[in-house]
Amino acid sequence: MHELHLSDIPAWLMVMSWASLAIGAACAMVALIHVARHPPAMRVMTVVWPVTMLFGSVAWLWFYVRHGRANLPDTYRRPRWASTATSASHCGAGCAMGDVGAELALAAFPWLAVVVGYGALYQQHIIAAWTWDLVLAFLIGIALQYAAIAPMRRQSRRASLRDAVKADTFSILSWQVGMYTVMGVVQLWLLPAWLGGPVSVLTPVFWAVMQVAMIAGFATAFPVNAMLIRRGVKEAM
Repeated sequence: MHELHLSDIPAWLMVMSWASLAIGAACAMVALIHVARHPPAMRVMTVVWPVTMLFGSVAWLWFYVRHGRANLPDTYRRPRWASTATSASHCGAGCAMGDVGAELALAAFPWLAVVVGYGALYQQHIIAAWTWDLVLAFLIGIALQYAAIAPMRRQSRRASLRDAVKADTFSILSWQVGMYTVMGVVQLWLLPAWLGGPVSVLTPVFWAVMQVAMIAGFATAFPVNAMLIRRGVKEAM
């Protein structure tokens, strides 16, 4: 299926996409400045909060100001749902970084698709992209979870890594399910029916759709994180 490039996309859709990305970037910059001035107790959140703003935009900035920032009033008591949302956002930051990295890597090095079976096992390029998305999302997500666990527990690095894998595997998978669902529906159905094909990763529309897909990932990861926290597999944040 022919991918749509900049010249194939309606101007109004380009404007809306750029606006959505710009708002997300502005929210990420606000969060970055704030965590630099008020570092969170869990230092890995210095990375997590700005990354989540890239897709969560104004809604995540509101959540950060209301429930996530380090300089909250002494009288503040975080509700359970906010702890679960923070945990899911922590997972989502790793997924977002992995998904963005994989998509850009495939755009720069198309042969990476062949490495995971494109052309031999299947003909849909999006499957190759999703394969690399999952690989990088898992690796980065586990690394961020390890960075959260290791400083809190007096144990070996191997034990901390084991706990990180145990805590975040199902969370990452559930996030990717939501993300894949939206990207699949839009790229394989809506855009081909409307414009004649999926949009290229080198267009702002692709990344605006990815913002929506990441929010869907949060929606599917939230109940999984709630379950993991309730069962003691994952600690509330």
